[in-house]
Amino acid sequence: MSTVEIRNLHKSFGKLEVLKGIDFSVETGQVVCVIGPSGSGKSTLLRCVNLLEQPTSGQVFVDGIELTHPDVDIDAARRRLGMVFQQFNLFAHLTVLRNVTIAQERVLKRPRAEAVRIARENLEKVGLSEKAESYPAQLSGGQQQRVAIARALAMNPSLMLFDEPTSALDPELVGDVLQVMRRLAEDGMTMLVVTHEMGFAREVADRVVFMDQGVIVEDGPPAQVIAAPQHNRTREFLHRVLHPGD
Repeated sequence: MSTVEIRNLHKSFGKLEVLKGIDFSVETGQVVCVIGPSGSGKSTLLRCVNLLEQPTSGQVFVDGIELTHPDVDIDAARRRLGMVFQQFNLFAHLTVLRNVTIAQERVLKRPRAEAVRIARENLEKVGLSEKAESYPAQLSGGQQQRVAIARALAMNPSLMLFDEPTSALDPELVGDVLQVMRRLAEDGMTMLVVTHEMGFAREVADRVVFMDQGVIVEDGPPAQVIAAPQHNRTREFLHRVLHPGD
């Protein structure tokens, strides 16, 4: 069964066509990594899935519900989606625990005690139980990103979207965030991940999608797309990423 289905998705900003007819799906429990050069449409694709960007045309389905239907309750549909951005977007004036409870209470209408229990469970999942009463400024970038993941998980999404979740981090902080994502994959979370971390894509993804100039050039298991790409454009991109000094 597909958690996400995308049909003939187009997105233009003025005269610039960024997505040029994207068709693909993510099966329940799959981890799909989207790779490609800057400007290829990867982040725009992710933002169209949860309608942070309104597609110019095409359809997006999540759990069988068409998010692009004009009559859809977008707030209700969006609750199925957890989103983790490059920037952490935490509330600086709230503790870590409050950052993870506030949307539960306001959006899902959970009682405070239940929201706190779920927040603590998810902070434990990301290895930050002891930071519940800290403020974001007291955390490293990697810890802040893990709080952002805990916050998204606390909403019980059926799909997690990650938009370059490690790109704003110092190199030594990347591993902790990727380790959390690995554990989510092992637990069966459906994930759509825009990333430049080829090692993560190779090890964790069920499928790798290579995008360039608004189209999907290649889509397949990591052993094919990363280790033995079929297309020249994919080969050129991977050579530059994996052998930057050549």
